[in-house]
Amino acid sequence: MTMTFKQKLCLLAGASIVAFSSSAFAASTVRVTIAEYSKGTGPYFQEAAKAFEAANPDVKIQIEVVPWDSLQQKLTTDISAGANADLSIIGTRWLLDYVSEGIVAPLDEHIKPDFKARFIDTFLTPSVMNGKVYGLPVAASARAMYYNKDIFAKAGISAPPATWADFKTDAEKIKKLGSETYGFGLQGKEIETDVYFYYGMWSNGGEIVKGGKSGLDSKAAIDTAKLYKSFIDEGLTQPGVTSYSREDVQNLFKQGKVATVITAPFLSGQIKTEAPKLNYGVAPIPAGPGGDKGTYGVTDSIVLFENSKNKEAAWKFLDFIFTKEQRTKFDKIEGFLPVNAEEAKDPYFADNADLKVFTSLLPNARFAPVIPGWEDIAKTTSNAVQKIYLGQGEAEATLKEAAAKINATLK
Repeated sequence: MTMTFKQKLCLLAGASIVAFSSSAFAASTVRVTIAEYSKGTGPYFQEAAKAFEAANPDVKIQIEVVPWDSLQQKLTTDISAGANADLSIIGTRWLLDYVSEGIVAPLDEHIKPDFKARFIDTFLTPSVMNGKVYGLPVAASARAMYYNKDIFAKAGISAPPATWADFKTDAEKIKKLGSETYGFGLQGKEIETDVYFYYGMWSNGGEIVKGGKSGLDSKAAIDTAKLYKSFIDEGLTQPGVTSYSREDVQNLFKQGKVATVITAPFLSGQIKTEAPKLNYGVAPIPAGPGGDKGTYGVTDSIVLFENSKNKEAAWKFLDFIFTKEQRTKFDKIEGFLPVNAEEAKDPYFADNADLKVFTSLLPNARFAPVIPGWEDIAKTTSNAVQKIYLGQGEAEATLKEAAAKINATLK
């Protein structure tokens, strides 16, 4: 992005927004923009809306499901036109910009102690800014390594790699099998390409931002770039990594074409449905030389827009979808981690061996920094990483150039 968030919204501030109105919607209609996580997202929210309407006949819930990749652009366009919904799912990493522009409303006047007690603090905290709650965690996950037990066994590997050095050795053994299976399923396209790089950088002791400056020019980042590039150059990853998105690499794993992939809990559910015979395990992301381990904690939030004319009715719907019953339904469908403390006690989550690995990593999870211009920073990082993967720039020079650009953004 070359324009600031403020410019994109045409200098629009919450207090000066012309509220969207139309004769097509009654005052009791609550419009909700939903990010599509899977084929089950839309049906879940439609059913939840019907159940809510049955108990609240004076309120109509209108659900609009939007593909995740186009959500941010749609919201920017709708907000600029004053045509946004009452509620919307957003990436929590976007929240600071929304708050600074006065576009989303604080929820504190609605939140009672018993409601707040429903949440696991780890997932509610990222939506708290300036001491106020501006969003509720609608989706939560962490990251871990999935590995194909059959491929590992054929290569004589008895356990998942504990360190990146072990991982490199394991990938070399898998290559010697001579099949079309690769040791490391590496993402290099679209959303979260930067995150895939952070796994190694965090393991090496690096930080995205430290002391107000980019960590991309650190030794940890440079060492990670060289490590990842060595995997590529030595044929230990699938060819053409910059052509593979997160979903693409996950599909390779489900097809048995890569022996490992680092991703979220929802892959477990996909495997059970799409590749039930796949013999796999889940393990922590490998540690670096100093024993550091890196996992990414992620939340998406649902927010209430300041220009909503139906705040009370919208809050009622939020209260409903964050009950234990509704959260359990949603997280089972999508494969997310529980954000509701009581929900987490459900045997589906409490006795799930895969999910236990993810939840065990939460105490050390890193979240995207809550700083202005985060999307620009993530994009700059992704571009630099892709350039290195493609052999179009040396690791150190490319990362130092990117760090300088990020430092300008941070200022």
